[in-house]
Amino acid sequence: MALQGREAAPDRSLSIAYRLAISLTLVLGLAVAATIYAAYGYGRQAANEAFDRLLQGAALQIAERIFVIEGEVRVDIPVSAFELLSLAKDERVFYRVAQPDGTTLTGYEDFPLPETDEIPEGGLAYEVDFGGERVRALATLRRLAERAVSGDIYIVVAHTTGSREQLARSMATQAVAVIAGAGVAILVLALLAMRYAMRPLERIQTAILERDPLDLSPFSMHAPDEVSALVASINRFMGRLDRRVRAMQDYVADSAHQIRTSITALRAHSELALDEDDPKRLKVLHRRIRSRAIGLNRLTDQLLSHALVTHRADTAPLEPLDLRRIAVDAEREFTQLAGGGRSRIRLDLPEEPVMVRGDAFSLGEAVKNLLNNAHAHGKPPIGLGVSSHGERARVTVTDRGGGLSVRDPVEIGQRYAINPNKPESAGLGLAIVREVAEFHHGHIALDGGEGTFSISLDLPLATPGDQPA
Repeated sequence: MALQGREAAPDRSLSIAYRLAISLTLVLGLAVAATIYAAYGYGRQAANEAFDRLLQGAALQIAERIFVIEGEVRVDIPVSAFELLSLAKDERVFYRVAQPDGTTLTGYEDFPLPETDEIPEGGLAYEVDFGGERVRALATLRRLAERAVSGDIYIVVAHTTGSREQLARSMATQAVAVIAGAGVAILVLALLAMRYAMRPLERIQTAILERDPLDLSPFSMHAPDEVSALVASINRFMGRLDRRVRAMQDYVADSAHQIRTSITALRAHSELALDEDDPKRLKVLHRRIRSRAIGLNRLTDQLLSHALVTHRADTAPLEPLDLRRIAVDAEREFTQLAGGGRSRIRLDLPEEPVMVRGDAFSLGEAVKNLLNNAHAHGKPPIGLGVSSHGERARVTVTDRGGGLSVRDPVEIGQRYAINPNKPESAGLGLAIVREVAEFHHGHIALDGGEGTFSISLDLPLATPGDQPA
């Protein structure tokens, strides 16, 4: 019985080398079969041409010995004609000389004449079954224009086809031997060439198997053009994986530190509250405990949100979205969670759609974190606006506060970098905004004047094909 939890062995398919070997063998096999068929056909044609010349020569010699004497047609078959036909050893010879009306002058009376009357000057070759054997015959004409006799005299000379078949098979066998040897040589050379061509893949396989599992650095190896794309794809994948692993490690380390710090402070305040009898000091401790609890709750929410945004950055497809709808939904959710009064948001939305390609959940989380940041660190009134300029779109949150203590968007996107000592602050809001901006090929923009501060999520507009109809 198989052990529970054991990893199933991966399905092993045929290797590329084995597939190529099978394909080459099949192609060469088909080529050899076609060549054998063609060689046999050529051999048979060549044999027919050679033996037909014997028949043609014998027929011409017989035709020259046809005479008209005293009104009668006489045939004196020369011995040389039979000597010529005897060159085809072990073959039975047949002949027939017939008048235009079919009357046989000499030879085999029942030997069939050609079915057509149109016989070319060089003779007509045809095959028939005669005497239980396959026979090839050649028919020619001798035209007589005498006063007593006129018309065409049929001269038919034939012999069996055994020698023809033997010659055709001999030629085909020799051709097959040459072709088979050449095919085997080609197959061996092709397999060696394929083996040489597959070496880059073997080097990549060896490099992957011998590499430390914790080493995610790119491969540095020379490879052919067909394989370099594979190496580049592996390097890009390993680069993304390395960045994700490092980001996750830093994320887990920082998050563990922040959670541990918040819980330690919460525990310390609660222990002080247990030993405190002064109502005023106890109330102060209760406020600190509440502040720490709010911060821990916000930290937990943002940790989950940040983890989900990070996951969707690699999996969620980008779809055409109207930024106005994203802003309205984010404002409604924020208002429901924060309550009324100070959390009331002033919306500034254009009449025309502002379309971008993005993930609705991630963009909504980014906008809500911008509103949370303004609510926690700024001063009312808080505004939320959507605008477009050229090929860019912006979601902007404004407030009356003094702004951030840093002006570099790269620095404000670091986790736990903003107001790290404020208990209610989780320190992840702008980090989430920054990651969403990078995921959507955008950036964070800051702006401030006298008594106002604004922070924006700057994104590229969607192409015209993504605009609503």
